[in-house]
Amino acid sequence: MSNPLQLSEEEWRERLTPEQYEVLRNKGTERAFTGAYNDNKEPGVYRCAGCHTALFTSDTKYESGSGWPSFYEPLTHEAVRFVPDHSHGMVRTEVVCNTCGGHLGHLFDDGPQPTGQRYCMNSVAMEFDPSEDDA
Repeated sequence: MSNPLQLSEEEWRERLTPEQYEVLRNKGTERAFTGAYNDNKEPGVYRCAGCHTALFTSDTKYESGSGWPSFYEPLTHEAVRFVPDHSHGMVRTEVVCNTCGGHLGHLFDDGPQPTGQRYCMNSVAMEFDPSEDDA
């Protein structure tokens, strides 16, 4: 994206709850099975809690058993971007919001078809809009 949302750390702290700030800005992770959307089965759209960009639709959400909301693909490929993550002695792919750069979670290659991918997201990094079936 050519014009990502850029705010100062003070502006982010004012915009986000402490939990959202920890995950979205500091690359934190909520504990497994504690997030608001892990078991959500309502139709709707999952948006970035930092900038409200539409990220995922309930049509691609599935039960992965991981303890975090999981999707097999984003709403659009432009909604997210990928960053190599070598933290904690692992090699992973971090998923960030393409609009604000907020940390959403990680991508793994153990998901269902048709993509075989698992976008393992933090509930606190998203907000759910049940009034929309898609963006």
